[in-house]
Order: sequence, then structure tokens, then C-alpha cells
Amino acid sequence: MAAPSDDEGAVGPRCPQRSMAMLDIPFPPFCALLGSLGVLCVALVGTWCQHWRGGFSLDGGSRTFNWHPVLMVTGLVVFYGAAALVYRIPYTWNGPKLPWKLLHGGLALGAFILTVLGLAAVFRFHNSNGIPNMYSLHSWMGLGTVLLFSCQWAVGFGAFLLPWAPTWLRQLYKPIHVFFGSTILMLSVASCVSGINEKLFFSLKNGTTEYKLLPAEAVFANTLGILILLFGVLVVGALARPSWKRPDSDSLDSRQ
Repeated sequence: MAAPSDDEGAVGPRCPQRSMAMLDIPFPPFCALLGSLGVLCVALVGTWCQHWRGGFSLDGGSRTFNWHPVLMVTGLVVFYGAAALVYRIPYTWNGPKLPWKLLHGGLALGAFILTVLGLAAVFRFHNSNGIPNMYSLHSWMGLGTVLLFSCQWAVGFGAFLLPWAPTWLRQLYKPIHVFFGSTILMLSVASCVSGINEKLFFSLKNGTTEYKLLPAEAVFANTLGILILLFGVLVVGALARPSWKRPDSDSLDSRQ
């Protein structure tokens, strides 16, 4: 039997590599798509609360509650997702790492502040109207996510931003930090989607707008939940993509 020619060898073993190369989407257009999706999620949750739920207020009534979904989606999902993807930007792969650390930590801190304000809104609404706190699965999941998020930020700040943190500690904690980063994002998405569903069950009760009849508000909010879920899946997929990971380096610059 004749040995395969160079052309035949190229067609055989190299086909999977060519297919993978064709499917290798550049990061910038993906980032633009993901950013547009995040803005869309924030716009839709704001529209839902403004158009169907009566708008926003700080008087402790139902309009105070409306700050809760807007701030949680903006902070716990969109801002947090943006913070998670900072090191996937190709410009971060060379040069000083400290500015990107500050951007990553700043976005995460902004997400945390918005999340705390969102929690304050829902607790004020509950307390002003005599509604019990922390009884639903959504509330347990949401508060657990926020507590895990706060621990993640505090430990990450101490390990990666403080100059006296030893190199061995950073190397030991880095995979743990990455793992919990993706975990917190998935929990955030689950908390937001369950919260949307819970709000629809509580709000759509009368005979003309019952949730089971799928009125316009239900269709709108369900679509919002699907888009939030899609945003989270895309972020986790980007974090898992090997070709978008920042190359590890043993240089002094990478260990600043």
C-alpha cells in the first residue's frame, strides 16, 4: 500500500484543526455582542419595572421594590460578568498587569455596591409592608450568592492587590478564585431568574392577568429571564475557552 501523500496527510489529520480554526470566533466581536446583550438585559428589566410595575420610588412601597431587580441584574450579572472577562481582553496579555487588576477589582466592587443597594431596597420594602424576610428559596440563594461574592472580593483583594501577599499564596489561590468566580456568576443568574419568576407569581393573580394565561407582562419578563440566562452562559463559555485565556508568565511583571 502506498504511503499517503503530503496532500492526503493534510486533508486527514489537519481537517479537525481547520474546523476548529473556522469556529474560533475573535474575542472583540464576541465582546461587543455580549456587551450589547448586557445593556439589553438592563434596559428590559428597567422597562418591565417602569411600564408594568409602576416605576421607581424611595418611599418604601412597591415602587421601592422595583429598584431591587434593576440593581441586582445590573450589578450581580452584567457588571460581575464584565469583571470576569477583563483578563480575556487581548490587550491585557502584555505590559503591566496592575492596571487591569485595578479594573477587574473596580468592576467587581461596583457590582458589589449595586448588589448591596438592591438588597437594601427589598429589605426596606418588606419591612415597610410587614412582609417576612428570607423565607423563599430565591431569597436564600440570593443572599448566599452575595455573601460568597463578598468573601470572593475580600480574599481576592488581599491575595492579588496587596503588595505583601507572597507569590506562593497567589499561585495557590488563583485556581480557587477562578472557580468561585464562575460559580458566583451562575448562582447570580439563577437568583435573578428565580426572582423574576417569583415576582410574576406574586403579581399576576387576578382572573384577567393570571400568569398561566401568559399576558404581555409574563411574555416580556420570561424573555428577560432567557436573555439573562444566555448572558451568563456566554460569559462562562468565554471563561472556559482556552484560546481566550491570558497566557501565564513567570516574569516579574506578572508577579507584581
